[in-house]
Amino acid sequence: MKVAIVGASGAVGQEFLRVLEEQNFPLDELLLFGSSRSAGRTYTFRGKEITVKELKHNDDFKGVDIAFTSAGAGTSKEFAETITKHGAIMIDNSSAFRMDEDVPLVVPEVNGDDAFNTPRNIIANPNCTTIQMVVALKPINDISPIKRVHVATYQAASGAGAAAMDELVKQYGQIERGEDPTVEKFAYQLAYNVIPHVDVFMDNGYTKEEMKMYHETKKIMHADLDVSATCVRVPVMRAHSESVWVETEQPISVEQAREALTKGEGIVVMDNPANKEYPMPLFIANQNPVYVGRLRKDITNENGLSFWIVGDQIKKGAALNAVQIAQYMISKGKF
Repeated sequence: MKVAIVGASGAVGQEFLRVLEEQNFPLDELLLFGSSRSAGRTYTFRGKEITVKELKHNDDFKGVDIAFTSAGAGTSKEFAETITKHGAIMIDNSSAFRMDEDVPLVVPEVNGDDAFNTPRNIIANPNCTTIQMVVALKPINDISPIKRVHVATYQAASGAGAAAMDELVKQYGQIERGEDPTVEKFAYQLAYNVIPHVDVFMDNGYTKEEMKMYHETKKIMHADLDVSATCVRVPVMRAHSESVWVETEQPISVEQAREALTKGEGIVVMDNPANKEYPMPLFIANQNPVYVGRLRKDITNENGLSFWIVGDQIKKGAALNAVQIAQYMISKGKF
């Protein structure tokens, strides 16, 4: 098994290295690729130093079985043919191909078998907010189809990359010293603030991030459910939180939902409000599962449920989900 990581020096690229190590992924050779700025850097994997090669239009991907790509949509579009032309399966973490009809959008716990329909040898990794939400929606949808979802997200700085995390830390230091905070990665100062603005605004008043949740959820779940989202950036370093309201075709009791979620793949139910037990990013960062708590009936809707979910968006929301796609394919005899 020959594996490549494209965008190896970025936050998700570095997480790919950690996840492949943690998961004891069955590979024999690992190649790292990056921009001209990253080329020449070395990273250690399983005790061996690997040098980052510059990504170019050549035959470097000959013999590669799986390429995990996280270098931005523009790079993915430009280099997709170069990466896949010799037969490599490209599992892409960008938004480049997510809504293309001939590219599957996969969360293994929800629609793993879609990964085997790859006419272009490309599989898309969904947006981080969508991934953790659909993992929690799946067990409920299996009891009674979900008609609509309302969700408010509370997204960590790391969702905007390593530089955004650095900026948040820098801002707190600057404010502490009485200096004007540096604002480059976000529309406003994030320290001591929340910003109801993730990605660019669309003509309908929703942001691109919010519309991703609308379109991607339908595609992944093969369902005509509607999703209305408000995405908010919060001064948290790592792990996204979401407050979710769902309406199902038939009423579902809290007990039914809790049992289904407890049995759900990739989910940990942490729901004991009496003892102040509920998911929080402070404790969920660097964890693999999606955590669910604050489960309750929606008092405004007989067919409604409300719950709170937290997931590490660099792990399950990005690198881990991509690696799990590859693991699923391997378990089914693809490689």
